[in-house]
Amino acid sequence: MEWPPHKFATLPWCAAPALFVSASPRAAPPRRRHRQLDRPARSTGFITIAEMESYHQHLCASSLLEVHAQNELLQRDARPLLARDLHESLCTRFAVLPGGRSRDGSPILIFPEFLQFKEIPEEEFRNVLTYLTGIPSLRDSENGFSVIIDRRRDRWAAVKAALTRIATFFPADLRLVLVLRPAAFLQRHITELGVRLSRDDFKMKVPLIMLNSVSDLCDYIDSEELSAELGGTREYSHRRWVQQRTAIEDFALTVKATAQLLQTFGADLAEMELPQDVPSTRALLGGHAGKRCQLKEEMQMAVEEGNGLMASIEDCSDSDSSGDSDSERAENISTVQRLLTQLYETEAAFDEFWEKHHLKLQQCLDIRHFQEEFTEVAVALGELTHRLAEVPDLAESRSHAERVLRELASLQQRGQEWLGKAATLASRGEELIEADNLFAEDALALPCQELQRLSLEFTEGHERKSRSLGLSLELEKRLEKAMAWCERGVYLLASQPVDRCQSQEGAEAALAEIHAFLESSHEHQLGDTSPFDAILTSDLSERVEVLHRKVTEVRDMFEKRRQGLRKLAAKQARPVQHVAPRPESPRHSPKSSQGAVRRGVDKQACAETDPAKKKGLKKMKSTPKIEVVHDESQGGSPMAVAGGDSEENTVTRRRHIMNELMETERAYVEELLCIIEGYANQFGSPELESLIPAQLRHKTEALFGNLPEIYSFHNSVFLRELEAYVDQPELIGRCFLQRKEDFQIYEKYCQNKPRSEAVWRQFADAAFFQECQRRLDHKLALDSYLLKPVQRITKYQLLLKEMLKCSKNSAGTQELEEALAGMLSILKAVNDSMHQIAITGFEGDVRDLGRLLMQGAFSVWAESRKGHSKVKELARFKPMQRHLFLYPKLLLFCKRREETGEGYEKAPSYSFKHALKMDGVGITEVSKGDQKKFEVSYNGREEVYTIQASSVEVKTAWVHEIRKVLTSQLEACKEASQLQQRITDISFQSPMSTGTPSSPLRNQRKSGWSRGKSHSELVTIRNSNDGKNARASDRTALDNASKRFTIPSARAPRALSCLSSMKIGSTL
Repeated sequence: MEWPPHKFATLPWCAAPALFVSASPRAAPPRRRHRQLDRPARSTGFITIAEMESYHQHLCASSLLEVHAQNELLQRDARPLLARDLHESLCTRFAVLPGGRSRDGSPILIFPEFLQFKEIPEEEFRNVLTYLTGIPSLRDSENGFSVIIDRRRDRWAAVKAALTRIATFFPADLRLVLVLRPAAFLQRHITELGVRLSRDDFKMKVPLIMLNSVSDLCDYIDSEELSAELGGTREYSHRRWVQQRTAIEDFALTVKATAQLLQTFGADLAEMELPQDVPSTRALLGGHAGKRCQLKEEMQMAVEEGNGLMASIEDCSDSDSSGDSDSERAENISTVQRLLTQLYETEAAFDEFWEKHHLKLQQCLDIRHFQEEFTEVAVALGELTHRLAEVPDLAESRSHAERVLRELASLQQRGQEWLGKAATLASRGEELIEADNLFAEDALALPCQELQRLSLEFTEGHERKSRSLGLSLELEKRLEKAMAWCERGVYLLASQPVDRCQSQEGAEAALAEIHAFLESSHEHQLGDTSPFDAILTSDLSERVEVLHRKVTEVRDMFEKRRQGLRKLAAKQARPVQHVAPRPESPRHSPKSSQGAVRRGVDKQACAETDPAKKKGLKKMKSTPKIEVVHDESQGGSPMAVAGGDSEENTVTRRRHIMNELMETERAYVEELLCIIEGYANQFGSPELESLIPAQLRHKTEALFGNLPEIYSFHNSVFLRELEAYVDQPELIGRCFLQRKEDFQIYEKYCQNKPRSEAVWRQFADAAFFQECQRRLDHKLALDSYLLKPVQRITKYQLLLKEMLKCSKNSAGTQELEEALAGMLSILKAVNDSMHQIAITGFEGDVRDLGRLLMQGAFSVWAESRKGHSKVKELARFKPMQRHLFLYPKLLLFCKRREETGEGYEKAPSYSFKHALKMDGVGITEVSKGDQKKFEVSYNGREEVYTIQASSVEVKTAWVHEIRKVLTSQLEACKEASQLQQRITDISFQSPMSTGTPSSPLRNQRKSGWSRGKSHSELVTIRNSNDGKNARASDRTALDNASKRFTIPSARAPRALSCLSSMKIGSTL
């Protein structure tokens, strides 16, 4: 029997580390198991040039040994298949590789007759074919394989099954397919017909040749390349082939494992960090020596295994007398000999490397002290340099610059100590280098240079940052002084009393204040900024330019004020003459006032000469207000989509608006989460605990308010519900209507906003907030992000307006209109609540008064009648400035006051003066012919308040709302009267009511703000036997209630439709 030769040495090696993973779950081969060496932790250490060369030779020898071992495995797959893993499958002999070649040089793969071929599992079939086709070299297999299918004693079904499986899977290229068809007459013709009909089904791109007998094979393959069973002369023993194939692969695995151990140990020796003391060095030498002995034993055992395999091959070949057997024997012996030779060379390279490594450890003892001190000094200087690199070159504010300069001084103090140690250590290193220790020269030259570099880097960096931060501090001081001057100037203009400026003396005093203030301007100006050109960035240059413009604007404001005051001071004093009251100068409407504020400070300066305008402007600045921004105030709609009003453009606009709503909502949720995680949650961070001021620790609730509640609502509820309407943007109004009540959480947040701003102003410069801002990489401070909820709640109504414009006559138009009205009402409620929380001096809780209906500033004239005389509380020529709050039960009169503070940080408050119960109030729409005035009377006109609004629109809204309150009270009175009438009728019909007279039931309402009692405050319902008296009493109550409603004169003939059937008396 003959074992065919194979070209082991010609195969390339691919993916060596992964080639030893078994593809079969069968038991591991019964070969010698290598002892695994414990690998120590790797780190960088000192290594000489000679050691590097010896290590390189050792590494090359080990790698070449591994490559040779891998080449003998004859596998190129990432997961190689070994003969031992496929032993059972190979022994079944359904496919063999006898080693022959076709006439064109392609390897021959034979499928002998095998009756259970159909029953072979697909995985087993694929593994065997993959293994057999991977054995020949790439040069031999690049021409493809010649496949012989022997089915002479089988049927057409077996031929078809073999062709189908080969066509379905063959891991290499096919050169030729030769089929020995069935010998039976009928099956031969059936096969011939079947091949003709099914040739396309096989999808083979190579010739498929049907042969009648083995003699026909000689036309394609020489007989010397065929085994005896196919009519050839080549001897082939499949059993011996499997045995020797398994033995050579096992030896190759042993050699490869040994090579890997050598590489691993060599890498550990080369990369091992040198010890820093004598005991550790001795322990390391002993450990390395023991591992070296283990490796030497492994290599010796591998050599013995190779010699045994070579003897086994020679013994098996002695029993075979054919010439081919000698060729096969020589090839196999050559393969084993190559592996043994490479083992010897690798061992010699390893021994040489070990000698260099051992010498390195001995020389390490001389420099262990230097290594220890160098590490300590280098780490310290590196840390100081890193801390220095984190220090910014420029400061964001004066306090920031001062804090950073203090930090630089601290770093400089610490650095001086380590700089001295570095100089001493570098001097000692130079002494070691001058000695005869060559290893010290290689190991210490770079560390000494590194010490000099670190020292120079720290010194130069500190000087550079100190210089730039000094300039930054000086510039910030100038900017701060100039900004403070501008703020004091604007506050001075806003705080000059209007009444005092109306007289010549007051105007001259105001001029003196302005002159004195302008005289001090030279001390607070920026001056020449050229010395700061080296540190001026684009942002800093923009700040300087903005401040220059602001200073110019403030000067212009002072100049305009000075011109106006000069005119007032130059006027001759005129005798005072009392005249009838006239309407005051027309005031700007809220919309125009908002526009004036947005147009800049110059418009404000122009309005300061008008007392009414100035006073309104001052109120508008100080009042915390959330404004409903209209389309024209925003410079256009949120979305600007070109195109006409076609249906396609309308759909496109709706989609764009919806996209903007979704994108801004997601960004808003992310910003809220960033605030909570980046600031609020950091109050509990141990790393930042030292940066938090003690007074700030318990003020997180005041600073952030109910921000977590807002985030939870938007993230978990509102955003998800919005996503459900992405494909139906015109129905988005339903989402807002469903969550209308949830948006009331913004009222709580806005009410807390003044507290939050107060906390921020107190701790804005805290290092904790600056560190959080640095970690988040935010350009703006926390207060800008705390304003996001206020900005967001005003954004929704703009988007709803735009959606409504392009959703007319659609399915969701009504919901959009209701949603828009709802969001506007929420904004109004939020705005009103900001004023309500500022009421002081009221006995009781204003929240018990019910929902705040209206609020606003008015000019009020008051007069009181006692008998037939009138008593004026104040002169009719000088109105009182009052802020009115309308509730369902009360009308509050308050006086606006400014709390103590600096500049625009004043927080307004409303001092309670008096109140009117709404059940005793009457209203007249037009007073004294002024369309902006209306009258509110109390207790049958015993008290009359003439109220002047800022515009006709504001007056109309208030009159309408007061009428609604009075109408609801009148309806309640009518219902009570009807109920009393029914009770009276029942009492007349009841037998018990005739015998016992009923006692009167009185409902008396006490007033804490009025001494007298009005007939409207005391409602008396009497039971009487006379039905006419009862009905007369009811009519009297209705008359008294209806008298509180009045209509204007002929100039305003409108009347309430709901009161058309009532008795209405005019009080004009």
